[in-house]
Amino acid sequence: MRQSRRMSLTEAIANVVIGYILAVATQVAVFPLFGIRIAISDDLAIGGIFALVSLLRGFVLRRVFERLR
Repeated sequence: MRQSRRMSLTEAIANVVIGYILAVATQVAVFPLFGIRIAISDDLAIGGIFALVSLLRGFVLRRVFERLR
């Protein structure tokens, strides 16, 4: 069964939201171990940038593989 564009986007968004939460939590826990001290707002912004890139990557790859199938 083919996956619709809407479901591809929904899957990509769910994946990115979970990844974003994990990434920010990891940054908060790991950065201080390396002497990196930044505000939580910066952690959230950095995570947000990578989340947007990840969302686009996930959606595009899903569509490419759907087209190949």
